[in-house]
Amino acid sequence: MITTKGPRINTKPLFILAPMDDVTDTVFRQVISACGKPDLCFSEFVNVDGLISAGRKSLRKKLERFEEEPPLVAHIWGLNPVNFNKIAWQLASGSLAREIGLSTNYAGIDLNMGCPVRAVTKIGACSGLIKNRELAAEIIAAVKDGSGGRLPVSVKTRLGFDEIDPSWTEFIFKQGVDMLSIHLRTVKEMSKVPAHFEELMRIRRQRDRLSPNTLLIANGDIKDIHQGQAIINSYNIDGVMIGRGVFTDPFAFSVNNRWADVGTSGRITLFKKHLMLYKNWAENPDKGVKRLNKYAKIYLSGFDDAKQLREKLSVASTVDDMLTELDTFEAGLPVM
Repeated sequence: MITTKGPRINTKPLFILAPMDDVTDTVFRQVISACGKPDLCFSEFVNVDGLISAGRKSLRKKLERFEEEPPLVAHIWGLNPVNFNKIAWQLASGSLAREIGLSTNYAGIDLNMGCPVRAVTKIGACSGLIKNRELAAEIIAAVKDGSGGRLPVSVKTRLGFDEIDPSWTEFIFKQGVDMLSIHLRTVKEMSKVPAHFEELMRIRRQRDRLSPNTLLIANGDIKDIHQGQAIINSYNIDGVMIGRGVFTDPFAFSVNNRWADVGTSGRITLFKKHLMLYKNWAENPDKGVKRLNKYAKIYLSGFDDAKQLREKLSVASTVDDMLTELDTFEAGLPVM
């Protein structure tokens, strides 16, 4: 559960797995958590307008969670404050969790005001809300009202749209959210430039002045919890969020283990675990083969013939075919 408290002095920092759509489903979260457990995970992006529609059943998959995972924050987006209010109530009351079959409720509700993808910004959603603060305020108020104080309400956003805009983070703090996760780039910058860590001091001072109980989380270019702890110490913030860092090191949340120390067989074994978890979870796992191949480069890299192995997997038509290909490759490895 996200908790709020006063100014940050010697408090336990939060290490959070960032929301990444079509990536951070329950299966990937389970794999990452087995390597090094985050304090919190955010779900994939879930559209509130879709949850009110006939597409609800398919969208619920994005909110599924298994007990071995860390607490899960529901990461939602959309444009209609009424629908935000309804979904916030369903999340906070636990009715949506029960509908999905979860034994525990979500840890919080997070509002996506940071996704920079053109398809959503052009309709004014996600980071498009940076340009429509009246609607952004309505959405935050609607979610806080729907939650009724039963779940914390947080926002994930960026430094600004076309340029760094201190008035945007000031605006968010004035809404009194429980947590702000700030991706330290503008929307226009996407991920093409280094994160602006130098902005953290200014943002933290804004927080301390305007909303001292709001937790401040940094995001962008953070590879693992060791780098994250250094950032937390340097800027006296509450935690960090790691996203793409897990693509190069699934042990990004581990204090002791490093991906560089995992041999070829260990990497293949971890990918096989991912495939088996997906096979047991998905309603029609073979339809997800293309999706599963997106993960292959995370696990299958850094050893001889890794690229050739990924190419063979890319033409597999079933999950079992992928597992067989991995078994065959592993059987041919030299005995250590």
